[in-house]
Amino acid sequence: MLAIDVHNLRKEFKVQKNREGLKGAVRDLFRREYNHVTAVKDISFQIPQGEICGYIGENGAGKSTTIKMLTGILVPTSGDIRVGGYIPFKEREKFVQNIGVVFGQRSQLWWDIGVIESFQLLKKVYRVSEKEYKLRMDELTERLQLGELLSRPVRKLSLGQRMRCELAASLIHNPQILFLDEPTIGLDIVVKTEIREFLKSMNQRYGTTILLTTHDLQDIEALCSRVIMLDGGRIIYDGGLEELKTQWGKGKEVVFQFPEAVSLDRLERLTQGLGVTWTQENAQTAKVWIPQEQANVSVVLGKVVGVMDITDIKILETGTDDIVREIYKSGSAEARKDAAASEAEEGVSVHA
Repeated sequence: MLAIDVHNLRKEFKVQKNREGLKGAVRDLFRREYNHVTAVKDISFQIPQGEICGYIGENGAGKSTTIKMLTGILVPTSGDIRVGGYIPFKEREKFVQNIGVVFGQRSQLWWDIGVIESFQLLKKVYRVSEKEYKLRMDELTERLQLGELLSRPVRKLSLGQRMRCELAASLIHNPQILFLDEPTIGLDIVVKTEIREFLKSMNQRYGTTILLTTHDLQDIEALCSRVIMLDGGRIIYDGGLEELKTQWGKGKEVVFQFPEAVSLDRLERLTQGLGVTWTQENAQTAKVWIPQEQANVSVVLGKVVGVMDITDIKILETGTDDIVREIYKSGSAEARKDAAASEAEEGVSVHA
């Protein structure tokens, strides 16, 4: 079953051009000129029920515009949307019963009243029964550690405390689909980790579908098995996170710590012909760079570990943020893939 079904979705905006100076301002009063901006350009994707999908892109890529159309805030210029079986902008009353939304930079809580009072107002908005509300609040209060926060006004909460309350507010009616727009923005690493763990457990327990937009790619790595990447209003990658790493990862770096001084020449002789590169930090520490398309890590480790004494080994993989940055530089994931295939056919070694 599909939670989100999008076909040829497009959104255009008409933006007024402001002419300079007093004369220009007077002319604008009588005859306005407009630019047409296309924020989302005929995108299509499907998200099955129960999936956690990362929706990423640089500023201005079209992420927030897409989320606003999926949640019914904006009406598409063209294309078809179904979210939980409903057309968001047409079937608002039924539709909102199935979704939860958290915008990291906007609050759905009332600023000057206690958190619990906001929750009670949302209970009425979503028509949650008293029994369901109590069961839900008991669970959310325990899982998100809200006990001491419930009586405080929202304005007196720290950012991390408010985000925990925002998550609870979006889940009071147990929605099937949860939209998260920058839910960990500005939070410290401890709070981020708590929120990620909570989201994973909610997904596993209730099968909640989550569409996550974020600039923090550690959120993506911690939560998502699939990534949709947007650039200039178009989808440039839609696939698994592991495939993204495999196809476009640069390689791995292995750091060896030896009990005594070691020569670089000896290490290079041990791995001769494997296409790896050694560097030495100090007499007892050396690094080897293993390109993605060359020997795998186990082969290199076998050549060194079987011959030399080692006190410590660290394996460092290319991070998702580095991979995404490289894809944006190249224009698209498919372009990179095609270029890599073309060069491979010509016998050229391709380095990301």
